[in-house]
Amino acid sequence: MKQLCLLLGSLLLAFSTFCQDSSFTIAFGSCAHQTHSLPIFNTIVDHKPDLFVFLGDNIYGDTKDMAVLKSKYEQLRSKPSFQRLKDNVDIVATWDDHDYGWNDAGEEYPQKEASKKLFLDFFDEPVSSERREHSGIYTSYIYEVNAKRIQLILLDNRTFRDKVKPYSGEVNGDARYFYQLDYGIHESPEPTFLGEEQWQWLEKQFDVPADIRIIGSGSQFGIEFNGYESWANFPHEQLRLLNLIHSTKTNGVLFITGDVHYGEISVLRTNKIYPIYDITSSGLSSTWHFATPNRNRIEGPIMENHFGLLTINCNEEDPSICMEIWDVTNNRRVEYTVRLSDISFN
Repeated sequence: MKQLCLLLGSLLLAFSTFCQDSSFTIAFGSCAHQTHSLPIFNTIVDHKPDLFVFLGDNIYGDTKDMAVLKSKYEQLRSKPSFQRLKDNVDIVATWDDHDYGWNDAGEEYPQKEASKKLFLDFFDEPVSSERREHSGIYTSYIYEVNAKRIQLILLDNRTFRDKVKPYSGEVNGDARYFYQLDYGIHESPEPTFLGEEQWQWLEKQFDVPADIRIIGSGSQFGIEFNGYESWANFPHEQLRLLNLIHSTKTNGVLFITGDVHYGEISVLRTNKIYPIYDITSSGLSSTWHFATPNRNRIEGPIMENHFGLLTINCNEEDPSICMEIWDVTNNRRVEYTVRLSDISFN
């Protein structure tokens, strides 16, 4: 395990200098049911990543009873495969709806403060952490590798989010949607995905010097609308983030996301900024029987249990970023590489 050299608690940034190796590897995933044996954690450990990021649905709580929620965290903690992961890999986490407490819930969930405490306690958040002081669980970290700075921003897409809008025929007649659509598109700019408090914090994060910024979100960012939960249900919020990247001329932004019980890589292209890649890894234990339509998909879908892996080679003037998805049998199913210059302003 590499050495943690400096902690900048006042900025809520964990600052790590990895002094010898020239690459930094981040494994990530979501949707881990506490009743499952979760052998995928053993596969992750075998890859020896520097970090593992839980992206939400880390358990399936689905309750307003905090004793029940706590017991489900304890079920996860008791898994030998989880214990091996914790003993061998640094872990950070954000949440999505099922570990937040209720399916598809947002700011209206009545137990969000009690749920937050259980979440932070389970993931060993320090008592002095500012994460315990502000509303929600958003946070960020900085890792320095061979003079390159990698920022990991973990968003909270539950605590402040307004209710999703019931589907009302936005894509009627589109034969690609062969399934029941649950949610529609908020046309009004008022409904929020992140909440103003978190938006103000996020804008400040873009002032922190970094070469590459990886944004972790429980919900997918780069896909097209599919009638389920995603940033596409709140297009004004999605556009606000794209505009923030543009106005600040922030380089090196990409997303890691979860939620949907399959894996894929999507790319969102606009005429204002560089391509925004979204690597979805969802299915540490969960599976789904189909992948939704997604014109932005460039790799996948991977329907078997899997995890995502980012390898950033910092021994180059123009670092390469390799995006991979590995399944539970340790087969690499996706490999897609870009350079930092590919996701930077000219």
